[in-house]
Amino acid sequence: LAINLDYLCIAIAELGSISERRTYKLISGQRGLPPYLVANPGLNSGLMIAQYAAASVVSQNKQLCTPASIDTIDSSNGQEDHVSMGANSATKAIRVFNNYRLIMAIEMLTAAQARDFRNTDSSLVLEPLRKDYRTHVPFIENDVVMQPLIQKTIEFLS
Repeated sequence: LAINLDYLCIAIAELGSISERRTYKLISGQRGLPPYLVANPGLNSGLMIAQYAAASVVSQNKQLCTPASIDTIDSSNGQEDHVSMGANSATKAIRVFNNYRLIMAIEMLTAAQARDFRNTDSSLVLEPLRKDYRTHVPFIENDVVMQPLIQKTIEFLS
């Protein structure tokens, strides 16, 4: 169980890393989008800090991916000479997954913001999702505290 949970952590961390890179590409001022996905970059930092937060959480997930299953400590006066540390792998997996939810929420916030700078609809599947999302989280015109918007996005994705 510990080994499988350690591998799960690695897989989730990799998905989070991919998500953060997509977020970075959207705020980088390429693809015909304004830098930081805000109308007045320089005056406003837009989603720059949200991407910093995602990068930080990705880094933390990488640190959490050290396998707990490689550690063992004798216990019960030597009666248990090998302990898999499965509980440690499980609690670590929960932390990695919760971090992943945060990273995905930042990507959703960023993707919706990027889409709103374009004048075309998205796919038939994604457009209704974006419109529903916008009833919970508004377009960002000027700098705001991002944490409440990220939390609303986590709740929306849940």
